[in-house]
Amino acid sequence: MDVHSFANIERKGLINMPNKVYDILKWIAQILLPAIGTLYFALANIWNLPYPQEVVGTITAVDAFLGVVLGVSTAQYNKENQNLDLTTGDPWY
Repeated sequence: MDVHSFANIERKGLINMPNKVYDILKWIAQILLPAIGTLYFALANIWNLPYPQEVVGTITAVDAFLGVVLGVSTAQYNKENQNLDLTTGDPWY
C-alpha cells in the first residue's frame, strides 16, 4: 500500500463510512449548519420570521450531535491506525 492509497482507507469504528461521506458530514457540521443558523437568526430579526430561537436552537442541537458522532468516529479511526506506517501501510509495532 502506498501513501496515496492510504488516503482511501475507509473509516471504521462506531459508524462505518467512506472518507467521502465523512468529509461531507464534516463540512456540513463545520460550515453549513452554523451558516444556516446564523442566516436564519439574522433574517428572522429583520423580517419577523417565526420562532428564531427555536429554529436556531434545533439547528445547533443537530450540529452538536453531528460533531460528537464525527469526533467519536475520528478518535476510533485514529486509535485503530496509530501504528500504521504511512509509507507502506504496514503495521510497525
